[in-house]
Amino acid sequence: MPYAGGDRLPGEAASKIGHLAVVQSPWVRSLVEDFERSTITDTDTSQTPWVVYDPNRVQVLGRVWAVDGSFVAVQSQERPPREVAFVKTALITVNKAQIDAIDKDHPHPLHLKDVMTGSGLFHSTVFPLKNVKSSQGTNYDRIRHIVRDSMQADEDGAFYETLKWLTYRKWQQTPTNSPAFECPHCWVKIEGGLPPEADEACCPHCGADVFLTDMIGFHLDMGEDNAPDSIASAYMLLMEHLMLFTPIRLCWAHHDKRLLTETLFLKDGPLTLRSQYSKLVPPIRALLQHAKEKDRPIHIVGQEKSGTFVDHLRSIVRFAPPQARGEQPTYAALSHEYVRREVYRTPDLSNPYGLRTNWGEKVYLKIDPGTYMVLNVPTGDYNRAQTFPTSSDLIGLDRILATIPTLISHKFEGALFPIELANGIASMSSYPSAKILERFLESH
Repeated sequence: MPYAGGDRLPGEAASKIGHLAVVQSPWVRSLVEDFERSTITDTDTSQTPWVVYDPNRVQVLGRVWAVDGSFVAVQSQERPPREVAFVKTALITVNKAQIDAIDKDHPHPLHLKDVMTGSGLFHSTVFPLKNVKSSQGTNYDRIRHIVRDSMQADEDGAFYETLKWLTYRKWQQTPTNSPAFECPHCWVKIEGGLPPEADEACCPHCGADVFLTDMIGFHLDMGEDNAPDSIASAYMLLMEHLMLFTPIRLCWAHHDKRLLTETLFLKDGPLTLRSQYSKLVPPIRALLQHAKEKDRPIHIVGQEKSGTFVDHLRSIVRFAPPQARGEQPTYAALSHEYVRREVYRTPDLSNPYGLRTNWGEKVYLKIDPGTYMVLNVPTGDYNRAQTFPTSSDLIGLDRILATIPTLISHKFEGALFPIELANGIASMSSYPSAKILERFLESH
């Protein structure tokens, strides 16, 4: 790797001829010649299982909830710089009549104002990352308390109550203990977790206080005096989940049992929780499976805007119908074997795809020649089979596919209008927002 440029001296230039020796290999020469030879194919060699469907065949879902979030890490100009991270997540609700009244190409600001009035709420917090001193304690303890206090603060603790609802599986007649987790003080695993309804307890090994929010595992990513900005991104992702499942929790207890099944819940990004944060994946899967068995399907969709699946879809979407406007849309439910072979291009793995982290499966959707997207749709219980999932495994797929075309925004490529609105509340761009936050930081 070359030396990068600094404040005084320029960077090292990369070598222009250092690669010539390798061309002496006949295999490399053949590769160069084959690469230069243009080959055009008219077929999709990946054999993506596209299925034509009629969006008018089933009734669309009448109400939509959408969640999005953002975070930004900022530094002060002093030396050494102080660093903090601001996090913001937003949840909005709109009904079908409101969406239909808005011009998706050129929405009128007053129409947007009418939709947003009384329909959105947001949650925000800030984390100290580096060189921020406090009389309250170490950076490590401060972030632990900020996580707990922030979750309990907004909407009279509704988001924190959702964390308890998922953690203890309170939709069941008999709640369970929390998942096992490492004590933030002695680092020994608390195998039995916390008892049902507990907000905190004493570690059975060291006797120190542990919080329910410690179960999530933020402390596993922190040092004593500093923390990476991945703490902020993990908190944002967790709060997106808690905000999304808060209306689900409230609808679940509502006297009108149809309210839940007539609503679409949209999340910006994939339906996944990675690393230690995946402890919430099993209870989420269990809830969705329980609702499916009770004939109360929960319609949830995650939309991926970038990444491996989006890149793969862009490379093959030209082969898929519809090829002209007015033709029926198509979708493809991607099996684990397809994902492994065509998207990740890997051999058989010891753990099946998404076993520990995903609570939604991948679906490609093409609505017209220029509108396509990558969706995540839950199945409930996970299945290790390479042929899983099929269309019938995806919860409420028919009604989801009927509703999505009615939510398309033509302001951005492949955009969904509710997610676009939620992003407008939650977004904190690098400029000018980060500059404003930087000035705020320096003034305190």
